[in-house]
Amino acid sequence: MARDVPSTPNHIRLTSHPGQGTTGAPAIQWGAADPLLRGPIVGSTVNRSQRNVIGTHSGSYGVYRALAVAAGSLERGHRTDLTNTSPTDVIGPHPQWADPHKIVSIDPWGAMVARVYADYIEQGYDIRPTLAVTRAHIDLPEIRQAMAFGRLKADGEVLLENGSAVVTKVAVEPVWWLPGVAERFKVSEGELRRTLFEETGGMYPELVTRSDIEVFLPPIGGQTIYIFGNPQDLANPAVTLTARVHDECNGSDVFGSDICTCRPYLTHAIEECIAGAQSVAHGGRGGVGLIAYSRKEGRALGEVTKFLVYNARKRQVGGDSADKYFLRTECVAGVQDMRFQELMPDVLHWLGIRKIHRLVSMSNDKYDAITGSGIEVGERVKIPDSLVPADARVEIEAKIAAGYFTDGSVPDEAQLAAVKGRGLS
Repeated sequence: MARDVPSTPNHIRLTSHPGQGTTGAPAIQWGAADPLLRGPIVGSTVNRSQRNVIGTHSGSYGVYRALAVAAGSLERGHRTDLTNTSPTDVIGPHPQWADPHKIVSIDPWGAMVARVYADYIEQGYDIRPTLAVTRAHIDLPEIRQAMAFGRLKADGEVLLENGSAVVTKVAVEPVWWLPGVAERFKVSEGELRRTLFEETGGMYPELVTRSDIEVFLPPIGGQTIYIFGNPQDLANPAVTLTARVHDECNGSDVFGSDICTCRPYLTHAIEECIAGAQSVAHGGRGGVGLIAYSRKEGRALGEVTKFLVYNARKRQVGGDSADKYFLRTECVAGVQDMRFQELMPDVLHWLGIRKIHRLVSMSNDKYDAITGSGIEVGERVKIPDSLVPADARVEIEAKIAAGYFTDGSVPDEAQLAAVKGRGLS
């Protein structure tokens, strides 16, 4: 039996219709150092006059919220109760928050809305956090194994006796300032808006009808940050920072699929971050560690496309091979990679980072994006050969040949041919 749904007006008012202005909406001055001058992000779906953004909160989960309202499980216009939700650790403000060229894809003030925009909330504005900071423990078998082999030792602060690591976690929802995003991708704002509108099936008409609204809450996944040690140390270039920026790979990260190096590299980076954050007395580097985990499954091509590529690689004439690794992806998806690291450094700037002493990554794209944004990178740490699964040799050889960092030799065409078929049977 169908549930009763909340009553709604019979007349649908399109956001692109005349009269749907933002007369009651706070102005946004992106990059302003004062949060009140910058203005709050208001994505209210009930009071249209308050809205000063395109889209809705919660990223890709906004559709689930709509389903909950339609099913009668969630009251339309529910207001978030922010009592006792404040961050466990204060992060910022940092100078980068006031630089509109450094941060264009997240709201620097997104974790502090209950405090800095309290007056707006009291006036009835529906203002929601786009960042949340908490503390937790993470427990991985690879870390317990590192302890068993003596590579890590419990210190009672960063790493506990039971093998769990103490972290500060930050959840990040995307908030795009369209002029800045367009500048990053070296396209006009008009072209960006039109393409976003057309390639989402016209989902957000304000992209092309409301040029006065410059902020967009895109329906995509966000990021999770894991900090090992004192979060305040991230902004201190004198404190050794070990960091990895990791793009989601559910099959490997969660289920341990061995066709790629994603989980081995992630757990290796976590081990490096723990060691980097531990005191010298416990065999560490006396610094701080950081994992920035982005929801970009299958190089942002999605998991269906990724599995199709797996099949194409295995079934091609001659079997899987490093020299055709990227070609198979391009044949299926039309592009080799859609992660586009241009926006990735924003979260590093939000944390106040100016130098990464040890970057646990072989990706030339990530390195170029980080250094190109003004952050200094010292040592680059590759995944140890012993951690590369046999079925992932094709992937790693192809990436090195394509320009990924290595402290060894770069394979030539003859060596790539020798790799052919070695990774999969």
